[in-house]
Amino acid sequence: MRIIRAADCSTTPWKNGGGETTEIAVEPANASLDAFDWRISVARVASDGPFSEFAGIDRSLAVAKGRGLALTIGDAAEIVLDEISEPIPFAGDTPTSARLLAGAITDLNVMTRRGRFVHQLRRLSGPSNCVFADHGVAAVVVVSGEASLIAPQGTVTLMLGDAAILEAAADASCRIVPAAGTVCYLALLSEIRSQPGSA
Repeated sequence: MRIIRAADCSTTPWKNGGGETTEIAVEPANASLDAFDWRISVARVASDGPFSEFAGIDRSLAVAKGRGLALTIGDAAEIVLDEISEPIPFAGDTPTSARLLAGAITDLNVMTRRGRFVHQLRRLSGPSNCVFADHGVAAVVVVSGEASLIAPQGTVTLMLGDAAILEAAADASCRIVPAAGTVCYLALLSEIRSQPGSA
């Protein structure tokens, strides 16, 4: 289990220069925006406008704080997201724009490089076992309040903005217990293995 405290996370400009993103975790460590296998971050969106495009990247987005936003992904109908919405997955290389509903919001982003990793992002508001299924890595991110991670090696408390990276081999029995009123997210990440006989 690797604990990431909010105070230790770095903030960088958006790829399109329109805002800032706080990187929570990235693999490989210290990978650039053009070289990561997976990346988890939060961003403050203060104005309407287009998202950065990420070629070959699949991503999921959730509203962590704020009144919400409306997403237009390619030619699809507008999708409205707020703090209680389930995360929305979409292709990072599909033109996407956001329209704020009532002021700035903070969003949570999970990105994986297509063909290398796949992911799922789930919203948790109550106690839950960390069920990896066929995923090798899980990340727990607290976006409001605090949560406890209960594992055989002990209990860890995650505060607002903190995260934990869990490995299926070592942390499969971990239980996530959000405090009352807390919202956290569970990202499940799985490396795509080459099949025998494939090119």
